[in-house]
Amino acid sequence: MHIDIVKDYYGKILRGTGDLRTKACCTPDSMPDSVKELLKNVHDEVLAKFYGCGLVVPELLQGRRVLDLGCGSGRDVYALAQLVGPEGDVIGVDMTPEQLKTARDHVGWHMERFGHKRRNVEFLQGFIEALPALGLEPGSFDVIISNCVVNLSIDKPAVLKGVLDLLKPGGEFYFADVYADRRLPDDVRDDPVVYGECLGGALYWGDFLRLAKSAGFRDPRLVTSRPIEIDDPKIQGKVGSARFYSATYRLFKIPEFEETCEDYGQAVTYLGGIPDAPHTFTLDGHHAIEKGRIFPVCGNTWHILKQSRFEPHFRFHGDFSTHFGIFPGCGTNIPFVARTSADGSIPCC
Repeated sequence: MHIDIVKDYYGKILRGTGDLRTKACCTPDSMPDSVKELLKNVHDEVLAKFYGCGLVVPELLQGRRVLDLGCGSGRDVYALAQLVGPEGDVIGVDMTPEQLKTARDHVGWHMERFGHKRRNVEFLQGFIEALPALGLEPGSFDVIISNCVVNLSIDKPAVLKGVLDLLKPGGEFYFADVYADRRLPDDVRDDPVVYGECLGGALYWGDFLRLAKSAGFRDPRLVTSRPIEIDDPKIQGKVGSARFYSATYRLFKIPEFEETCEDYGQAVTYLGGIPDAPHTFTLDGHHAIEKGRIFPVCGNTWHILKQSRFEPHFRFHGDFSTHFGIFPGCGTNIPFVARTSADGSIPCC
């Protein structure tokens, strides 16, 4: 049922971003200048038919292999194609024929615009719940992204399992999506408009964290979040008191992760060199690492930086010979839109 709802809503009912009835599936107006420059090189029709809820432009993509789940009209694919460059590749997957037609119609236009002699994008029709059926090589992607699509999936555990299998060791799933502050009743989840507006399929944030950890992503990292305003009175009446958030997470394929943030007295020093992060590298909402400063980290953060594409840009201090207990600040409160504690600090790990 939900698959048909999504196909009809995004393939036949919606003709452009202006047809959306909430602000859940749309990118905020505020975005980095570097991203604005990328989007200037994307065809107007692709931009007009794109529906996303965040920014999915992670760092250090030059020469990388990237997969976009639920690529729609291809806006993010074409933005990322500029970042991976002619030596990298971006593959977009979507189940909606109308959206894929828009994406495919403009491949040549974009390659000429980018000055690429080799085509570095591809669009596949398929379901993100059935990634093995696409014939993609397991362990072949450096980064997988998704923009406001996982919430629309009918089998979210299958999506996460498929992503984990496709990622290289140390690879990353970097994605924006919609989450709820509670589990939604069936009548809300099954409402066609509420579902199509990316609200009905929104996971309760606690359930998402459990699913991610069960799939093998044992330490999800929240990058940014914002509350979603519902201006449509009919939709607001249907969802009642439930609150929704657009949030960007990054999940890393790191076998050595522990279930909690453990303290081994380790630290890292950012050496610089990451584009758009000349002075400070922001790993997530609680780790803004200043260049040249020794920065204490938990064991999991140490592994993220050591085993991922970020490793050349850091110096690593300490080892795992002594355990000092839980890393200070770990908690289980709702993570979205950070709250400060009594002393003015942000609870973090």
